[in-house]
Amino acid sequence: MPTRSYYSSGGALQTYYPRSGLRLSPLLIRSKPHATSFSASSSRRKAKTIQQLKARAATGPFSWKAAVLFVATGVTMIFYFRYEKERLNRKRIAEMSKGVGRPKVGGPFVLKDLDGNEFTDEQLKGKYSFIYFGFTHCPDICPDELDKMAEIIDLVKSRSSNKSVLRPIFITCDPARDSPEVLRKYLAEFHKGIIGLTGTYEQVKHVCKQYRVYFSTPENVKPGEDYLVDHSIYFYLMDPDGDFIECIGRQDTAETAANTILAHIKDWKREGKPLNTKEE
Repeated sequence: MPTRSYYSSGGALQTYYPRSGLRLSPLLIRSKPHATSFSASSSRRKAKTIQQLKARAATGPFSWKAAVLFVATGVTMIFYFRYEKERLNRKRIAEMSKGVGRPKVGGPFVLKDLDGNEFTDEQLKGKYSFIYFGFTHCPDICPDELDKMAEIIDLVKSRSSNKSVLRPIFITCDPARDSPEVLRKYLAEFHKGIIGLTGTYEQVKHVCKQYRVYFSTPENVKPGEDYLVDHSIYFYLMDPDGDFIECIGRQDTAETAANTILAHIKDWKREGKPLNTKEE
């Protein structure tokens, strides 16, 4: 029996088979309106990916930002390890100076300041002390070292937010000629902050022995006769506990000496220890 075809109410073509009573719709291939759009979007993504790959190939595995960060981190680590090495070395030197079997530098003493007041080793405590032994009639070495001392005082203070963290002290090795007035006038030519100390010959001899300072005066010197005093040429750095830390010699410049002192001060503060910063 022949088949019949007709359109349904929905507009679709229907085929009728009388024997089976079946109605079949032919396969309809409809074009998808978004296919072109999808293809274009996919192409754009592929193009973008290719551009990214080209850009990555041009710059290598790291971007410039990553490279800068890498270099900055490396430099920071280098400075950190260098600082730690220097800090541990300073700590080792300080501990060695207090070690058993080594001659102790520093100790009890009694002298007089330029106003005639008693000055003892207890007054070294609270802040860092910077001590030099010399005499006012010294022709060249003492003036050079005191010029350096004055520069060190100013450098340390300016780099410590103008706080008084260092106590500079000049102890005469020639008490016979270095009276308080002579010392006052002499030290004022270098720096007003330097504390001058003197005493009897025996007191000066004792403090020099405590600090392992060598000094000698000529024998049989007549009154009024000029003479030179031979003495050690070192600055002695003492911590706020009154303990010896380090010697600074003629080979050290004011800059290197100031940096050494500031490094010790920084280590002290880092350990949370108290530091007197009041003006004296």
